Parts: sequence; structure tokens; C-alpha cells
Amino acid sequence: MAIVPSEQSIEESPVTTTAQATLSESESASPIGRVLAPVHSTPPSPPPKPQFSSDYSTEDFPMEAKDIDSDIQVHFDITGQSTTEGRLSDIQFCFRSRLSQIRDMMLTSRTLPRRPTSNVEAWRNRQRYNSKDYEVTLVGLVSDVRWTRTGKLRFVVEDESAQISCLLNPPSEASPLHPSLDGLMDDEIIGVSGYFLSGDRDSPFWVRDIHKPPLGNHSKAQAGEDSAISAAFLSDIHLGSKTFLSSQWEKLIRWFNYDPLARTVKYFVLSGDGVDGVGIYPGQERHLEIKDLFKQYGELARILEDVPDWVDVIMLPGNHDAVRPAEPQPALDPEVQQDYSNTVFVGNPCDFSLHGVRILSYHGKSIDDFVATLRSVTYSKPEMAMRAMLERRHLAPSWGGKTPLSPEPEDRLVIPVVPDIFVTGHVHGHFVGNHKGTTMIHSSTWQDQTDFQRMLGFQPKPCILTVVNLHTYATASIPFA
Repeated sequence: MAIVPSEQSIEESPVTTTAQATLSESESASPIGRVLAPVHSTPPSPPPKPQFSSDYSTEDFPMEAKDIDSDIQVHFDITGQSTTEGRLSDIQFCFRSRLSQIRDMMLTSRTLPRRPTSNVEAWRNRQRYNSKDYEVTLVGLVSDVRWTRTGKLRFVVEDESAQISCLLNPPSEASPLHPSLDGLMDDEIIGVSGYFLSGDRDSPFWVRDIHKPPLGNHSKAQAGEDSAISAAFLSDIHLGSKTFLSSQWEKLIRWFNYDPLARTVKYFVLSGDGVDGVGIYPGQERHLEIKDLFKQYGELARILEDVPDWVDVIMLPGNHDAVRPAEPQPALDPEVQQDYSNTVFVGNPCDFSLHGVRILSYHGKSIDDFVATLRSVTYSKPEMAMRAMLERRHLAPSWGGKTPLSPEPEDRLVIPVVPDIFVTGHVHGHFVGNHKGTTMIHSSTWQDQTDFQRMLGFQPKPCILTVVNLHTYATASIPFA
């Protein structure tokens, strides 16, 4: 065999073409036998510029991220701080912590019409608080929520001292989001103002008003003009599943390396379910392309290596990841982390700042509970669940529902500080919008429709990358499907 040049290609084209021949004469280099196949050698060139980016103004994304130093400050992450032993006393401490934190918010912000009275004191003096002229305000946890046949909402409010049965009649021209129409969640904290219908022992508390925790119009912090770089958001990659969209991931990597908007991205936030996991649900094995959990994480590390080295990846766990299912969840095990570079591993949820912009990232398992409880929340509108979390100042109120919770002595799922950016995932939708000044992002997935979703008739919104500039708060949603 010999490699010989082709005269035609040399004369007619700048591209060098050689041929494989069975024999050649050493002096003339002309083939004696037949030519087997041409071999073309072309100079390397970058692929054509992808046209993935949605419409955006370059003025809103003014700075490249390559020369900007990282500025990540973690405010809360349960990793290494979980102290619960799962005892009854731990559960009691957790609920008392929740009640204390949110009640203090109400008192500090003056969202209540009057200072709340303890339940036991209100019940002891129920004969006094028995008309519109003698109302009382209570604050406590909600339980036993149900609608009566006449359309009234019945529920129980409990504080440290006692439980009181309450009755709420929908006010005239009530909004669909009013609790009397939308519903209440077990174990959320509310204030109620009203009076007892009578002094009898079985007298319910007639609720005139419901008071939610404070959530005014939020004024967002901004990164400085000298740090006007961007963060990209994604969730639910589900690597290892047969429905992982690998060809679309290759498009994403090309975008990261060649698109002008991508050059502004300094942070890549992955909000849980990086892999599909093993043994997450019955029969999962038949849906897996990679059946070994550590190989799933190894492959995820490999595909993230193609993200440009100026981008810092921030990775949270989700309900498919190899951590405890109870929230808050710690970061992935160090044995898993060692395969990754340029990656910051944090727990779920995580409260952190990027160049002064406060971000609350939560995988979003409790969206299942919000869908099951509130009439306004559906899987096709996960932003309504996010709005409900902010309004309740709590990420996962309901104990014993679809979301397993860890009873930490201090309830760390309370939202003590209103975030500038609130991001979730889990239900494979996509949304970018605002609620009372907070930018809300429901991150897209990188998994195609599953059999379970098909059975439910749910159509996911995969392969949409959300980019937010930390100085201008301009957003861009880039589809790769």
C-alpha cells in the first residue's frame, strides 16, 4: 500500500487529495494497481455559527465572562449541618421554628391588624370575642383543610398552646387565588382575624380575614457594571436515561463555545436530577441506558468537561440523585465530586449570591404537593407553585405529603430573605417571569417525554437554556430541540 498525490486535485483545487493505491513506482509515484479510495485533507475550521439564541439586545449583555473572577457566596447549604435524629422532639422543634420565624416576619412587617393572641387565651375568652366588634387575631399552622357542602372552607389553626377550628366563607367577588377558593396547604403558617360564633364549647372561629406572611414589592440587587456577566440555568438532565437528548446536548456545547451570548455566561446553575439514578421507581431499569449509578455520574462529568473553562458550574441534587430523599438535601458525596472540575457542589435548596445577586435555587419536589392541594397550580403551570412558595415564605409546607422532609431543629425551608432570582425544576416545564420584583425561573429539562408523562398526557418543554444577565436582569431563552 502507498499514499500517492492526485495531480488533478493539486492543479484544480487548493485542497490536498491523496489516494490509497496497491503499489507505486518509487520514482514516478504513479500507482500501478487500482486506487482504493481517495483521502481528503482539509484545514480545520470552526463549525458555522449556531443560530440558537432568541432575540436579545447586545446592550443588555455587555460583558464577556472570560476575564471576570468568580464571586460566589453561599448563605445556606445544609451540607454538614444536619443535626436531626428523627425523634418526635425534632419534629416538634422544626414546627415551632417554622411558626416562630414566620410569625416574627408578620409582626416585624405589621401585616397583622392587631397583635396576635395565643389560641388558648382566645379560647378561654371566647365569650368576649363573639361579635364583629370584638375580633381577635390568631397565628398558627393549618391542618385538616376541607370544604363543606355549602362551599365554606373549614380548617384548624394550631399554635404552641391549642388548636382552634375555623370556618371561612368566600367573600363576594373573591379572586380565584383567595384561600377560600384556591385552598390552604397543611402546615403552612397563616394569621386569621375573626370571632367565635358563640360561647359554646363546639363553637367554630368565624374567619373574617386571612393574613399571609409579608411579601411586598421586592427591589432587586444588581451586579456592578464591572461584573455585568450572566448566569445560565438548567435542571433535570437525567443522564443515564434512554430519553436523555444527547444530540441536543451537542448543540448546547457548540453554543457554549461559539455563540456571542454564551461568552457572557460565567455561571451554569444545574438545579437537581443531573442523572436519572438507579432504583428511583419500580421498573426503572428498563428505561436506563446506563444502569450503573457511578457510571452515570462519570458520564455526566465527561459531558460537562466540554463546557468552556471560564464557566463555573453550580450543581444541586434532586430526588433522582444519590443523596437522602428528605429535604433539605446535602450535596453529592465527595466520592462522586472528585470526577468533576470547575464545579461547586451545594445542597438542595441553596441560598447563594453571585456578584451580590441573591439566588434561591430549589429542585422543586414540593411542586407535587402544591399541584395536589391548590386549585390554581397544575404541572403545566409550575410558576403558580413557585408563586405560592414565595407567598407562604416556605418551600415545602406539608408534612407527610409527596415531599419527604427532614425535621431539622431549625426549619431551613423557610424563606427568610426574599431572593432576587428564584429558580426551580423537577416537573420538566419552562417559565421565565416576575412576581413582586423577584425573577422566577422554572428551568427546562434535557429529557424527552417519558412513558409516565405520556400516560398522563403531559408534554414536557425540553432543551431550553435560560440566561439572565446579573446587572441588567435581561433574560434570553435559547431552544435547542
